Amino acid sequence: MVTEIVGKDGSVRASAQGECRAVLVWQGAYEPGDRIRFHAEETGCFYGIQADDVLGEALVYLTKGELEYEIPFEEKKTSYNPKAFSGDLHYLYIRRAEPHEWAGLRNLAVNPMDQHGDRGCYPHAWANVETRGEAVFAARNAIDGVTANASHGNWPYASWGINRRDDAAFTLEFGRPVDIEEIVLCTRADFPHDNWWVKADIVFSDGTREQVSMEKSSEPHRFAIKKEGIAWLRLENLIKADDPSPFPALTQIEVWGKERA
Repeated sequence: MVTEIVGKDGSVRASAQGECRAVLVWQGAYEPGDRIRFHAEETGCFYGIQADDVLGEALVYLTKGELEYEIPFEEKKTSYNPKAFSGDLHYLYIRRAEPHEWAGLRNLAVNPMDQHGDRGCYPHAWANVETRGEAVFAARNAIDGVTANASHGNWPYASWGINRRDDAAFTLEFGRPVDIEEIVLCTRADFPHDNWWVKADIVFSDGTREQVSMEKSSEPHRFAIKKEGIAWLRLENLIKADDPSPFPALTQIEVWGKERA
């Protein structure tokens, strides 16, 4: 396995490798255009990856042997903790995850290092709309593990924003079939700025769908939905409440379940 920092010109600025894990401690400051590249020897399995010590480790399922992570700057960094990727001392790594870390009941949706595009790193979130294309309203915010929903805008209040679109849809991909037991939706609750959804459809990769009902609340909405062998799910047909505000949003989605037996 290899962890390396690659500059804008393609040069390798720092690198570390190992059989079980590749830990890189780098003394230096990131520059625009820098990216982190992780190399895994096997695909179709789980890894613990830390792109930044502020983000912490992400337990992810890789379907590609190389994962490239773009260092966010300026507007793209507004949905991250401002301490992330800053300073001149960085601790990052990739390691093979142990079975006990992924075999039990857990949140299958969380991935703080998710980014736009198909990178072969799951879970992965994307949507057909993100308000004004701004980082603080990107789909990835709904799976970053941050549940603060009392406001909107910069971290820690980033969310998935729908830009007032009635046909807005949010897709969560797992990268392999999983078994689901419960889905939790934490909707944004910056009232009276925000509206809220009273109904939504959850469509599953097996062709089934469930309609769920919600109310005006800052608390998580929990739905006991059991599905087996699900590779992805999609939120759609989002029905707003009869309220003057046109701004409903999703702060976080959690999908509690297990790996397919």
